[in-house]
Amino acid sequence: MALEKLRDKWEIFFEPVFNWLGDTSPSVLTWVALPIGLLGGLAIAVAPMDEFGATLLLAGALLMGISTILDGLDGPLARRNGMVTRWGDYLDHTFDRLLDGTWIVCIAVSPFVGDISFGLVVAWFTLLGSYMGTQAQAVAGTRNYRGFGRADRTIMSIVALILSAIFIFLEVGSFGNFPWIFDHIEISPMSIVLIISGIGGIYTFLVRFIQASQGIKEIDRNDPLPQPNQEKSE
Repeated sequence: MALEKLRDKWEIFFEPVFNWLGDTSPSVLTWVALPIGLLGGLAIAVAPMDEFGATLLLAGALLMGISTILDGLDGPLARRNGMVTRWGDYLDHTFDRLLDGTWIVCIAVSPFVGDISFGLVVAWFTLLGSYMGTQAQAVAGTRNYRGFGRADRTIMSIVALILSAIFIFLEVGSFGNFPWIFDHIEISPMSIVLIISGIGGIYTFLVRFIQASQGIKEIDRNDPLPQPNQEKSE
């Protein structure tokens, strides 16, 4: 969504980093980003609701940020050095989905939310939205970035973690619980970002599905696929 439009400025800002990396393989950044991101998720999942837990939340936010930056550098580095490959693109998308699901579930299982079922549902909706983008690329050849993007979700999650840590240090009291079937979940920055991510995932799925369907149908009209029965008759 909004942050996806800043890709060009992002690449210009990190130009000195690209110069420093030189001919480094983009896949190195992709592989390094994965364990850093997983460690960030682990720090969040085990963080207790005290000052030590607040420190772990800040550490988790930092690791998520580092992982996201590395993930954002591998593509531009590949294009810059002429190292764009199908395997690199496949690996990047695969690790993105792994980390997306991991971060959501880790936030959900932490004591600040405490509901793994809720986290799994949100992760499911999130992955559905991401799936529509990659599937559109596989079928139509163009990536669909519309909707609630990964960058938006990740930045919101990092902000939520930092706010949760600040609230602990400032001894901010409870804001109560959500209504209805979510009455067992406390209102907090971390639970709010999960709800936004779930709604954003549904919205992204619908928007990308509608747009992709229009684009793919247009391709079918202009360049229809060969039909098996027609080939046999010829």
